[in-house]
Amino acid sequence: MIFNLLLIFLPLILLIIGGYVCSTLFVISEETLVRCVTDFFMPLLVFYSLYTSDITLTQTLKLGGAVSLVVLVLLFLAFVYCRRFKVDFKAFAPPIIFMNSGFLGIPLMQLWQGSEAMNIIVIYDQVQTFYIFTLGIVIVSGGFTFKGVAEMAKSPLLWAIILGFVFKYASVNLPVPLLKAIDYCGAGAPALAIFALGCSLSKRKIKADVHLVAGIILRTGFGFMVGLATVHIFGISGVARTVVIVGSSLPSAVFSVMLPLRYGVNAQFAGGMVLATTVLSIITIPLVFYFSELL
Repeated sequence: MIFNLLLIFLPLILLIIGGYVCSTLFVISEETLVRCVTDFFMPLLVFYSLYTSDITLTQTLKLGGAVSLVVLVLLFLAFVYCRRFKVDFKAFAPPIIFMNSGFLGIPLMQLWQGSEAMNIIVIYDQVQTFYIFTLGIVIVSGGFTFKGVAEMAKSPLLWAIILGFVFKYASVNLPVPLLKAIDYCGAGAPALAIFALGCSLSKRKIKADVHLVAGIILRTGFGFMVGLATVHIFGISGVARTVVIVGSSLPSAVFSVMLPLRYGVNAQFAGGMVLATTVLSIITIPLVFYFSELL
């Protein structure tokens, strides 16, 4: 089973390597590439996935509750660790509580179980995106500011979430040609997101210390355990159960680097976490899939 999961992971590995190599050979702006993915391709994919999804409102609320619990528990654990070891909470917390459920999770689930799993991780990711642009900004900026609210309101991803849910549950009928166009444009998001992740890794450095090891354990190990507990609490089963457990233990989000940088917080730890957890994910993701089915 683990070998089969590694084969599923192979296209992602090739895209990450491709992004990494290209970014070392050519001048590629990480910020421009990420903005293209997050502000154009990903919103179209998110809107289409939410609009065409057969997931019920009850299932959506359960997923929202599960993601919220995962984020809050990891936030608490990060806070306790920072208080105990006198670590900067602003720099330490984001890569612990925010996982790469978008750039990595969406293409991963698409390869694993097709549109069914992908639609679930899209909802998971968009709930987390809401927390990134709210709770994340509060953490790195030291408070809920007008600038943070303005940044949140300008995010195409958040508007894609809102419009996707509104159009779906209000039964708004979109013209078929328009829907096909949105589908076609959004289909490029998973591959481009993974390529962008590979590019971002070439600009990261690892500072190996005890805090990095602790961060990896919190992000992956405790993420897995919290995800496992969450599916039992909310009664989530089937494909959604695996998606939530695996999603909760994915590598640190790329945004956990960009958010601190945008607010003047040292992002060295976050950069090391993104690089370390992504490289280790070649091993950890198949293991998490295996144990999520076993337990």
